[in-house]
Amino acid sequence: MEEAPEQPVAATDDGVRGKFLAFLKPPSLDRRGWALLAGLTLAVWLSTGFYRVQPDEQGIVLRFGAWVATTPPGLHFHAPWPIESAMFPKVTKIRQMLLGLPPNGGPPSGRDREMLTGDENLLEADADLLWQVKDAGQFLFNVADPETALRVTAESALREVVSRTPIQGVLSDKRRQVVDETAELLQSVLDREGAGIRVVQVQLNRVDPPGAVIDAFNDVQRARADQERSRNEAQAYANDILPRARGDAVRIVQEAEAYKSQTINLAQGEAGKYSAIYRSYANAPTVTSWRLYLQNMDALLSKSSRVILDSTGRGALPLAPYLPLSEIKPRPEPAQASEAPAGSTGAGK
Repeated sequence: MEEAPEQPVAATDDGVRGKFLAFLKPPSLDRRGWALLAGLTLAVWLSTGFYRVQPDEQGIVLRFGAWVATTPPGLHFHAPWPIESAMFPKVTKIRQMLLGLPPNGGPPSGRDREMLTGDENLLEADADLLWQVKDAGQFLFNVADPETALRVTAESALREVVSRTPIQGVLSDKRRQVVDETAELLQSVLDREGAGIRVVQVQLNRVDPPGAVIDAFNDVQRARADQERSRNEAQAYANDILPRARGDAVRIVQEAEAYKSQTINLAQGEAGKYSAIYRSYANAPTVTSWRLYLQNMDALLSKSSRVILDSTGRGALPLAPYLPLSEIKPRPEPAQASEAPAGSTGAGK
């Protein structure tokens, strides 16, 4: 049998290489075609510089890896890649951090929560910190580990505020003041360091004395509560009795003033009346004397039921001394009227 002639292998490889090179060979274009291709390539390259920032984001523009600008939400443009690029961190999300935990994230212990108060007492406290990113550029590039730095700064601020507050205030009526001062101090430190973090809220969760002395501390607290209750009761009694006493004092003073005014007015009226009588007497003594005599006798006789008169008309005045019949004892004889003395006459009033 006759064998088929073998084709050379080198000739086959050259054919495949030639076809591949022909595929890669750019098409033959004239000057206008090359200009159109260059313009299209430039447009595609420039389009890589457009970017959109969402409402809950901030745009961070990096130029050769260095932060150069922060852009708000919306459509923006930066130099095309690889000159500039953009990052889009979330800034509206509120994040939570528990203060009082060990730095390595292990289980909490009493020593990590211990704080010294303003009156040199120890207490254990932990708090929740709510925060969010205010400036994404500062948050990403000004601080190497922003969350660790925030934890350390927040715990330091809380300890500083507690260190100038008495333990009784931290446990009762000054808790709100402690968290407000802590948030204010923490925000001022973060702004000074350019951390790009906004403190939303600080909340105290658990504030207790150390476990070794908590029973004795509770006894002291109960005694102070009893003291406060007694003080409040005494204050309530004082608030009740003092206004009433002041009211009674004012009423007595007003009554005395009224009595004083009344007495003075009566005395002035009597004095004025006697002054008028004296002036009248100075002008006409006889007439005034007779008028006064008649007025007094009228007032005197109006109170008597019977009057005895002297019919002879002897004496300085025709009016004899009177005798109320109620003071005369009747005689037992029936002929009392016929035995009356001669020259005397009984008359009605």
